[in-house]
This record gives sequence, C-alpha cells and structure tokens, in this order.
Amino acid sequence: MHRTFWTLGCVLGFLAVAAGAFGAHALRARLGPEMLAVWETAARYQMYHALALLAVAMAAARWPAGGWTAAGWLFTAGIAIFCGSLYLLAFTGTRWLGAITPLGGLCFLAGWAALALAGRAAVSP
Repeated sequence: MHRTFWTLGCVLGFLAVAAGAFGAHALRARLGPEMLAVWETAARYQMYHALALLAVAMAAARWPAGGWTAAGWLFTAGIAIFCGSLYLLAFTGTRWLGAITPLGGLCFLAGWAALALAGRAAVSP
C-alpha cells in the first residue's frame, strides 16, 4: 500500500503545483480576487495533503504493521472533495459546491487523527 500512497502523493503534488501556476498565470485575468483566493486555497491544501500522503507512504514502508491505510485514503478523499469542490467553485462560480467543501475538511481532520493513532501504535514500545 505504501507504493500506492507514494504514487498518489507525487501525482497530487505535481498537480497542485500545476494548479497553482495555472491560477497565478491563466486565471488571474479571468477570475475575480475572491474566486482566485478560493483557487489558491485549493492548491495549497492539495499540496499540504500530497506531502502528508508521502509521509504516510514512508511510515507504512518503515512500520508495515501500522494502520496507515485509513490515513492515506482519508487524505486522498479530502483532496478530492475539499480541493475538488473549491476548484469547481472558483472555476464555475456555482455556490452550492461550497456546501460540499466541509466534508473534505472532515476527511482531512480524520486523516490527521488516523495518522496520529497509527503512528502511536506503530512506534510505541
């Protein structure tokens, strides 16, 4: 499973850089400041959690018995839901997408909690 999370982390990190550059260059003239800020938030959180996926992959490789899978999939779901809904909101202006965003945030929070629990169980004496 660690190879899956490593690959996802790398791909999603790559896409976060691409999204940030796209927002800074291609969308600056097309989006207002409010929607550009939404786009930038999505790219930033995507990068944070792509890096978290790399941490999950490294931890899973180091301590295979840990419960890393839940954290990895929660981070992945958070990126899809939180960041995806913000990208769509910024690009389309469809406001109801903002109602979905907190579900992605909950996935991020649950992912961090799962990471903490897995790490505590894996590295405790």
